[in-house]
Amino acid sequence: MRLYDELFTLYEFEVVNMRLDKYLKVSRLIKRRTVANEACDAGRVSVNGKVVKASYDVKVGDIIEIAFGNKTVKAEVTQISETTKKEDAKEMYNIL
Repeated sequence: MRLYDELFTLYEFEVVNMRLDKYLKVSRLIKRRTVANEACDAGRVSVNGKVVKASYDVKVGDIIEIAFGNKTVKAEVTQISETTKKEDAKEMYNIL
């Protein structure tokens, strides 16, 4: 029973990291996960100055840069959660 209690408490905490494509979708920086995946594959998304793939694990404090045509969006990850409401999505990052 003790092992069960330990495992249960692990799931009560906030998510520590998440795939980049999923984070971009959940935070609504990019509307669809497939579009986020394609942007990563095309090399238009970088984290902490390095071009990364969609499978990169995003952590709190990472700086994400997304190139939208001739416009670049730079955001700092402040929170990671599996799901969020539309109104609360902007709390997951700070635009720099």
